[in-house]
Amino acid sequence: MAFYYEEPSRTFSEYLLIPGYSSVECVPSKVSLETPLVKFEKGKEPELSMNIPMVSAIMQSVSDDRLAIALAQEGGLSFIYGSQPIESQAEMIEKVKRYRAGFVVSDSNVSAEMTLQDVLRLTEQTGHSTIAVTEDGSPNGKLLGIVTNKDYRVSRMTPDTRVKDFMTKLDDLVYAQEETTLKEANDIIWDHKINCLPLVNKNQELVYLVFRKDYDTHKKNEYELIDSSKRYMVGAGINTRDYEERVPALLKAGADILCIDSSEGFSEWQKLTIDYIRRNYGDRVKVGAGNVVDAEGFRFLAEAGADFVKVGIGGGAICITREQKGIGRGQATALIEVAKARDAYYEETGIYVPICSDGGIVHDYHITLALAMGADFIMLGRYFARFDESPTKRVNINGSYMKEYWGEGSARARNWQRYDMGGDKKLSFEEGVDSFVPYAGSLKDNVNLTLSKVRSTMCNCGAINIPELQQKAKITLVSSTSIVEGGAHDVMLRDKR
Repeated sequence: MAFYYEEPSRTFSEYLLIPGYSSVECVPSKVSLETPLVKFEKGKEPELSMNIPMVSAIMQSVSDDRLAIALAQEGGLSFIYGSQPIESQAEMIEKVKRYRAGFVVSDSNVSAEMTLQDVLRLTEQTGHSTIAVTEDGSPNGKLLGIVTNKDYRVSRMTPDTRVKDFMTKLDDLVYAQEETTLKEANDIIWDHKINCLPLVNKNQELVYLVFRKDYDTHKKNEYELIDSSKRYMVGAGINTRDYEERVPALLKAGADILCIDSSEGFSEWQKLTIDYIRRNYGDRVKVGAGNVVDAEGFRFLAEAGADFVKVGIGGGAICITREQKGIGRGQATALIEVAKARDAYYEETGIYVPICSDGGIVHDYHITLALAMGADFIMLGRYFARFDESPTKRVNINGSYMKEYWGEGSARARNWQRYDMGGDKKLSFEEGVDSFVPYAGSLKDNVNLTLSKVRSTMCNCGAINIPELQQKAKITLVSSTSIVEGGAHDVMLRDKR
């Protein structure tokens, strides 16, 4: 007969941390969130680590080059989504590796023949007030001018007014060559009292924009995640179907680490993919695998050679695998079991295989709980989808700004490679939904706020690094009544307006 687990499957919201003794030395400013990204042998340092325990999900609506740059600046890592043509994924990787802090690749562009209505629509979608006018309307087309909100007055113009009739033309624009350094660019901006400086190549094609408002952010971020050549680090998602073509292209583009993107990782498909990488590249190419929800699944992937293992099935905000297939496990329960298996494997072999908790994060404190339960880092989708830097449109719904967010198992993503078991190249049924999430602003501001909570809670537990948190943490189950007690109750809240 089937095997039955004695304990129910639990989520993060069913647990709380019990405070521990904290000394005067245990203050948030001294907390280190550095964490291993790949496996390492006892007594040795991991080849790749992160400065914060956050990675972005391998999703069309989350992880593109723009978000990858923003997250690397804060010390985390993005995995560029693989449900796209190999060439376009490689191009995103290259953009991250070529990026220079302070130099922005324009993502708001129009042609001169487009209209005021197009400009207004683009501004509504992106929130950007500066739009580059190029010959073909592309980010790197021949620069013809710039449009800002100072160039038009909606009340005095018609929606079909051509961009060429109100843009600031190139002859009246201050611009510079692509070889210009950041210091030189900032000097030009201040000397000419302008807000934006375009940089062009010898063919007059737009390369970068440098903004006055970003002056303070041009300073080096103390946590930025960079490789040995001082380029931002970036990961890439792969699947178990076209890896023989995709992997070489992504490595050539500069990907620092790969991750097999699959809804269920306890599979021979994953072993075959890892075998291919080890056979052709040895241990120098790092690859994560998953997802699994128990000790047996972890052991399988660890022995197959995975550099880290992802934990979680069905816990994502847009994932409906559990209700569609009846497959999955509560994220907290899955993580606790896999963490114990990871520690046992380490004791047995002397090899530490990091685990990534993927899914189930609703509140910021869930991140701290996941770390205390044994996760080395957390993969987040909905969390990052809310920010300016995510690749989706910002839309106004009933007076509130939202961002689009859809799952890789949705019909919109059409990512059959992630779910199909070897049949036709299509999704038999959906395992993800198409949705919206509340717009939350910039990645930097939100990540800093979240991590300030994590550091503060760690100090409450008497820990100043993640291994110490995992050693000292005391975790308790809470009742449904206790959960209600933990929030505001029996009061009338003031209107914040």
